[in-house]
Amino acid sequence: MGLTQEKVAESIDKWLFYGSKLCRLFQLDELYLTTPQKARFYHYYIPVFVWCEDQISQHASKFKDGEEIPPLVIGFSAPQGCGKTTLVFALDYLFRITGRNSATLSIDDFYLTAEGQAELREQNPGNTLLELRGNAGSHDLPFSVETLTALTKLTKEGMKMKLPRYDKSAYGGRGDRADSSTWPEVEGPLTVVLYEGWMLGFKPLANEVVKAVDPQLERVNKNLEAYYDAWDKFIKAWIVIKIQDPSCVYQWRLQAEIAMRQAGKPGMSDEEVKDFVSRYLPAYKAYLPTLYSEGPNGSHPNHLLLIEIDEARNPILGI
Repeated sequence: MGLTQEKVAESIDKWLFYGSKLCRLFQLDELYLTTPQKARFYHYYIPVFVWCEDQISQHASKFKDGEEIPPLVIGFSAPQGCGKTTLVFALDYLFRITGRNSATLSIDDFYLTAEGQAELREQNPGNTLLELRGNAGSHDLPFSVETLTALTKLTKEGMKMKLPRYDKSAYGGRGDRADSSTWPEVEGPLTVVLYEGWMLGFKPLANEVVKAVDPQLERVNKNLEAYYDAWDKFIKAWIVIKIQDPSCVYQWRLQAEIAMRQAGKPGMSDEEVKDFVSRYLPAYKAYLPTLYSEGPNGSHPNHLLLIEIDEARNPILGI
């Protein structure tokens, strides 16, 4: 990111202000932060926020005085459970306290309804990768295009729209689109849209490559061809969170489901979690190497930030 000690020192008051606000958000005492908590805030969340602010400034500079500036859509591509939702939550909060109007979306919000998922299963008998939500093909792409297009036009005061949300706890953990009466509302003018998902930016590969990973992935790979126009082309800046081993996803997902059950919501059992995650692993194995080496589909190096994290979801810091 090019952040040196000198550059940070020049704006140290801002960094301390952001850190103080994050402590309040996460209900932590800023005088007694652990080393991992300090790393999470000052080597991860706040630097990413500073990077996003810079991307917003670059985006705004492309427009003339008096022109309406559409919100910058920043994509967060990261495997399930690695903390991207928490990162987006922290960034959204920092944008709001610094006077930015932001909106958050997940690719989960565009999963097919329970009825649509049932139809997908019927259309792909025997393909375990398409039995449940998750892989390419299980999303309502026209709905996502409609939503993202509307969000990028939210440039004036008084303009409002509701953001779709998905209920993962419905149907015993199989999920369904939440009732529209529960969707949050956002109001223009929007500065930034934070869009996160486990497979954002995945590029279709040659058939022989995906078949070597899992023959069932061939149909998923074909479905993926439509995703650039539905998702990736809207994203002008990218943050990719890199993990060392996709098998971490199982443990992270298990932790999330246990938390859901402890909160009184019907989550998946341990065995169901293992089965659920197994349906994502072929896609991780096939698409993550290209994502990490080439960047997301349609990304530009000047608008791409790659962050590597460890099993504890903390950034791996360069020396």
